[in-house]
Amino acid sequence: MIVWVNGASRAGKTATARELSDLIPNCTLFDPEEIDDRLERLLPPKRLAEVSDHQELPIWRRLVVDTAAALLAELGGVLVVPEGLLRQEYRDEIFGGLAARRIPVCHVLLAPGETILRARDPGGEPPADIEPYRAALAGWLTADAYLVDNGALSPYDTAVHIAAAVRTGAAPVCDIVQTPEPSAETVAAGVLLFDEQGRVLLVDPTYKPGWEFPGGVVERGEAPARAGMREVAEETGIQLADVPRLLVIDWERPAPPRYGGLRLLFDGGRLTDDAARHVLLPGPELRDWRFVDENEAAGLLPPVRFERLRWALRARERGAVHYLEAGVPVG
Repeated sequence: MIVWVNGASRAGKTATARELSDLIPNCTLFDPEEIDDRLERLLPPKRLAEVSDHQELPIWRRLVVDTAAALLAELGGVLVVPEGLLRQEYRDEIFGGLAARRIPVCHVLLAPGETILRARDPGGEPPADIEPYRAALAGWLTADAYLVDNGALSPYDTAVHIAAAVRTGAAPVCDIVQTPEPSAETVAAGVLLFDEQGRVLLVDPTYKPGWEFPGGVVERGEAPARAGMREVAEETGIQLADVPRLLVIDWERPAPPRYGGLRLLFDGGRLTDDAARHVLLPGPELRDWRFVDENEAAGLLPPVRFERLRWALRARERGAVHYLEAGVPVG
């Protein structure tokens, strides 16, 4: 398993993690700063200058997951990772990637008071990441993290507290769905559901960044439309009476390490206000849901996924089916 030690700058993550790695049996310390140093050597200066933080680089997030998984495969036991993750989409991507490899994560948040963080600077200045930390703390960050106020604790005493919490289960493993990573191209079926105002239902997965349509990967021997109906029932509690009509076929090109495949969108029809009020989400898989218009969807969906939706809405208006490649109509 992984014990992920999160927090703002100056919260004491690295010092605590060093002590913690000595307290937990068969434990290894993995500091993602090693990846920062490697990327400084590997990437062109022009690419590095495009971001203010290495976490913004997809390769950084991918290497953190891959390196952690490789270390655990090689050494087993427990991996302690001191790294501040203050953007929810990055946390989702990394923890979801680890869950896909069947690696449980215990998320610990060091949360000393802001006055303590300021006092740890010679000039009394707040940490550079204080604004994203405040926003995360007021929102999503405390949902699955075990909070430790270490303002009055030494790194050793903080580590003793965390080790006991991990051992007793007081610091639980994150409840994130374990979606296996594909080993070949896949077929996925999404279903568009509309409210009485014509807005479309989007869901917010816990295990990957970005909003999505209800749906998922088609299982072996399963009809795609039926897969969409099954996923809608599993994700929202809504039982569709009729087989949904196909709107879009989109070929998603492989982009290593992702395999791509066919992405289908179906028309699940309009829900009554009463049915829309009774949407139920499974905690480990989906965090939230909302009905949005097309403009709102543009701000929530990744670009290719939004193009898929945009053409599905046009197909629905025209009673047609559109074939796309990477979100672009062909033919």
